[in-house]
Amino acid sequence: MFQALFGGMLIGLAAAGLLLGTGRVAGVSGITGGALAPRRGDWAWRACFLAGLVAGGLVMVRVVPGAFGTIPRTLPALVVAGLLVGVGTRIGGGCTSGHGVCGIGRGSPRSIAATATFMLTGAAAAFGVNHLLGGVL
Repeated sequence: MFQALFGGMLIGLAAAGLLLGTGRVAGVSGITGGALAPRRGDWAWRACFLAGLVAGGLVMVRVVPGAFGTIPRTLPALVVAGLLVGVGTRIGGGCTSGHGVCGIGRGSPRSIAATATFMLTGAAAAFGVNHLLGGVL
């Protein structure tokens, strides 16, 4: 329980720091998209942010082995899921980090609606895969 609380606090601090320090929202899909098609002078901070995400995960695996558990799906299922998430972030105008962490924190009605939609759709998809398809994916 305390690990989740501590992790949530770090995410909140990082999002607040980025917003206060640069005026940018910590939406991972937007940061990634901007890093893949950068504008002049806009790539370095995005690369540092993304490197920090990867580095944080690597440190966590080293400090607390098994912290992420096991992956219960096949590689093809993970690729399909990743592509669907990518399409969803484009349709939804952002991801759960941008809308859920930053948007809700700012009281944005659009972000509240988007996050509710993400969560309901994710729950329905998980239920469908696990109970209706028998976890085949």
